[in-house]
Amino acid sequence: MIPGDGIGPEISISVKKIFEADKVPIVWEDVNVTPVLKNGKTAIPDEALHSINRNKVALKGPLETPIGKGHVSLNLTLRRTFDLFANVRPCKSIVGYKTPFDNVDTVLIRENTEGEYSGIEHTVVDGVVQSIKLITEEASRRVSEYAFEYARSIGRKKVTIVHKANIQKQADGLFLATAMDVSKAYPDITVEDALLDRVCLQIVQDPTDFSDTVMVMPNLYGDILSDLGAGLIGGLGLTPSGNIGRKASIFESVHGTAPDIAGKDLANPTALLLSSVMMLRHMKLEPHADRIQKAVLKTIAEGQFRTGDLGGKATNSAFTDAVIRNL
Repeated sequence: MIPGDGIGPEISISVKKIFEADKVPIVWEDVNVTPVLKNGKTAIPDEALHSINRNKVALKGPLETPIGKGHVSLNLTLRRTFDLFANVRPCKSIVGYKTPFDNVDTVLIRENTEGEYSGIEHTVVDGVVQSIKLITEEASRRVSEYAFEYARSIGRKKVTIVHKANIQKQADGLFLATAMDVSKAYPDITVEDALLDRVCLQIVQDPTDFSDTVMVMPNLYGDILSDLGAGLIGGLGLTPSGNIGRKASIFESVHGTAPDIAGKDLANPTALLLSSVMMLRHMKLEPHADRIQKAVLKTIAEGQFRTGDLGGKATNSAFTDAVIRNL
């Protein structure tokens, strides 16, 4: 367990209480991932590194990264350290919580290690900065393979490759060509490709266009489109996320640290709870995942114990207790 910053420790406690109430067979190891400098480079502390390597699975609360020169994103550091190559972001409407759409059921898989987030930037001359987008066949292949396998595992018969190969002909062209090549090994799954801007337009006009597919795309596009999807169902506070790697997998809430309400028992633990449900499914603990997910969704649907971000007045503790009663 990586409790994180701000409201992170509070929502982490909520998860632990609910897991204990459902008798989930998990022993938690709490670790701190505040970075240290090793040979002049930002690195994860050894204790956290050894814990995640040993246990292979982690659940992470929100982490704060200071804005400005010289500060490396802790989330990016974790992804690189454990080679978390695929970010899985499902977005599904929650019954009883009204948003402009009540029929969203999208699944997005984002390449998590390269693209515009490779961190290769330099100043050409004063006032001119160059940032390099890195796309490799290896990274494109493994995230594409994961997308097809994931589609098969959840019973979806289509994969949509999202790209801008009409403009970035070599970079996105390589991603698209590699994903198309991977699709040949999955004759039971239909493959289509779509331009990022068209997907953004279509998904806010009619999200059901994407209810039968798994979308896969390069890093930056996935970052943007996954948050757009979260907005359709009510925000990042309701959205789970999983980062999949071959050495380890880290499941996380993707909302901010909310320092303005930290320590006030006002935080909504739903995103971390639903991420923990993804983690349980990853660990093949399906009965526990089903029970906890149903209890969380029932609590929100009933409406009595919604937190402030969902239009209610309940505390984090009251919401957590209600979920436990609904198990």
